[in-house]
Amino acid sequence: MIPSSRLPALAVLILTVTLAGCSRQDVYDTAIDWERSAAGLQADRATVAGMDIAYLRNEETVAGDTIVMIHGFGANKDNWTRLARELTESFNVYAIDLPGHGDSSKELDLGYRFEDQVQHLARILDKLDIDRTHMMGNSMGGAITALYAATFPDQVASAVLLNPAGIFDYESELVDLVVEGDNPLIPKEPGDFDRLLDFALEKRPFVPWPILGVMEQKAIANREVNEVIFAAIRDTGFESDFRNAISDISAPVLVIWGKQDRVINYRNADSFVAAIPRAQKVILDDSGHAPMVEAPEESARLFRDFIADHPL
Repeated sequence: MIPSSRLPALAVLILTVTLAGCSRQDVYDTAIDWERSAAGLQADRATVAGMDIAYLRNEETVAGDTIVMIHGFGANKDNWTRLARELTESFNVYAIDLPGHGDSSKELDLGYRFEDQVQHLARILDKLDIDRTHMMGNSMGGAITALYAATFPDQVASAVLLNPAGIFDYESELVDLVVEGDNPLIPKEPGDFDRLLDFALEKRPFVPWPILGVMEQKAIANREVNEVIFAAIRDTGFESDFRNAISDISAPVLVIWGKQDRVINYRNADSFVAAIPRAQKVILDDSGHAPMVEAPEESARLFRDFIADHPL
């Protein structure tokens, strides 16, 4: 997703590639590589417990702390490039494609409950030799981040939960739609991905049509695994178990929530703050479900201010 300030350069890039007779996939690959490079990131892969795991990391290692970024349901590592661009000069960033997502393994029987994904992530970080990190998670990734901080307290220096899943004291528009058998988070046919972006994001960044088309194609192709993952996290267990688990978090926690979130009601931020001993919240008035996409500069500033108040 492309910030408007960088549209002219990207437009020239896309036009050049298109005129060269490249396919829509070639345009997509070129644009994604450009976005990653502009953020100071490069793609890498690792084999972890038989799984092929894709991730992004700094092109150049810096003398700073590490940040691990965990995307939400149906999303991928590239959801973090806009935020990472604000941080890679000072931090070593790792944006992970969780199993079942992005370019990582997508077997249907890997186990996708929150508890399963925490264990998958633990094996991934062990493989990458990451033993102490700040951790950020959005939506499903926020729930995984919170449980990870509770399960492995010595590994998490601080946690940032952006519109996290896991507690649903206040219902959202998504709940009503899912009850009616209509889940906008799982594209099934052309047009559904555009609807997903409109539903999830209050401030939708511009995405050129060749890139949007490939993103939709990928999302529709992932329908089967997405349905398995959604069922697993929906049936992951009682909310009371999750709430009790995250009450054991010892790291400082910042909860950032977009007030215009239609996926998970922003008022659940109060429940997270009540459950986690060292948590505080910030509500972003003009943001939806993905502040790291919609408000990357503000999200980065909030993170920097937060860890300045909570040094290692």
